[in-house]
Order: sequence, then structure tokens, then C-alpha cells
Amino acid sequence: MSPIYNEFTIEIATTDFESTKNAVAGGADRIELCANLGEGGTTQSYGVIKTCRDRFDVPIYPIIRVRGGDFLYTEEEFACMLADAVNCKDLDCDGVVVGFLKANGEIDVERTARIVEAVYPMGVTFHRAFDRCRDPLEALEQIIGAGCERILTSGQELTAIQGAPLIRRLNEQAAGRIIIMPGSGVRTDNVKALAADTGCTQFHSSLREMIPSKMKFSTPAFVNDAESIRHSGIDPAKVTAFKKALV
Repeated sequence: MSPIYNEFTIEIATTDFESTKNAVAGGADRIELCANLGEGGTTQSYGVIKTCRDRFDVPIYPIIRVRGGDFLYTEEEFACMLADAVNCKDLDCDGVVVGFLKANGEIDVERTARIVEAVYPMGVTFHRAFDRCRDPLEALEQIIGAGCERILTSGQELTAIQGAPLIRRLNEQAAGRIIIMPGSGVRTDNVKALAADTGCTQFHSSLREMIPSKMKFSTPAFVNDAESIRHSGIDPAKVTAFKKALV
């Protein structure tokens, strides 16, 4: 398959080695490597991160997150995430994805900056914790000051389509100082319009679908159990179609 070249960058959120392999085969420009996307993404295992880094040439950004839920972490949780971030640097990843808030809804600038410093010269994306912050325009300046290179956001709405007006405003205020990357609900049939509405050039999607299990045997009690008969995955053709939609 011939490469697709355009002015846009597509980042695909993957959940394991197989989905990463398929996303790369479909033409993903960058990978956000996660586990547990149903919880918003948590840090994958050492083995998965290392194998993906060894096998694929595209930029790989593991998410650094110890649990689902909110983005207010204890000192012990932060220590775990700092260690995971440094581990990704040691594995020669291209960057990490993080997000820290204070209880009052402000960006935890100190913790964000500590991660940026610890993994330098790797890149750092501030993820959709941003969509739960108190003042997104102030937060934008704080995240720039902390040294992040990118913000993943749905414009503080459930989907980036709904949040497009704020995303455009953020992109205009950023003025090239940081990348604003729309994510959440971004699909092949709406990404072109989202690009026009926001002025953004990088887009994030998971393109997840359920893949049937290849198991031939199942015990009776689990014959209809969703986790036993299917798992989350990515079709390379869907990634290619997503990229082509921006050409």
C-alpha cells in the first residue's frame, strides 16, 4: 500500500501489541499506547511497551496513568507515574501522555513540569484531564509554561465535535506555541469538517471495534460472556480510511 502524505497528523490510541500493529499497518502517524481504554486509558505493561518500541518505527507515546477515574493523585500514585515515565524514556519511547489536576480544578503545574523535566528531551502530551479543568484558557498558558508540546482535548465537551468552538479558540490562542489536538468522537465521517471548524492539523482517535475470538472451545457458563467471545481491536483499513478523509 502506498503511503498517504498530507499536512495532517493522525494519532491512534491502541490497547495492546496487536492493535498497535494494525494501526501502524493502516498508516497511523503516531501511537498513544494504553491499556484499559474503557477507563480512559492506563499505563500498559513493560513488555507491551518494549515490544512495540522494538518493532515499530512510528512515534510511540505511552499514557502514564495508574488508574481510571479522576486526575487528582496521591503522592504515592504520582511516584508510580514518575517511575513509569522514566521507564518509557529508558525504553526510547518518543514521548509520554499525562494529566494532573488539583482538587480545585486547576492544572497541577508542578507535577506536570516534573514529568517534563524527568523525560526530557522526550515530548509530553497533556491529555483530556484538560477537559475537566476550571479555566481552559488559563490552563493552556500553564501547560505551555510547564513545557508540554501538545494538548489532547474535546473542548470540554463529551466529543470534539461538540467542543469545536472552544477548540478553535484554544488553537488561536496557542498561536503555534503548543499543538492543540482534538480527540473523542473523532471519526472518518467528521474529521475533515472538524479540521475546517478548528484549524487544527493533528487528530486523535481510537477507531476501536470488537474483534471476535478465534477460540473454538468455551465452557457452557461462558459461552455468551462478552469478554470470552470478543476483544477490542483495530482494523488497519479503518485507519487508512480515516487518514484518507483528511487528504
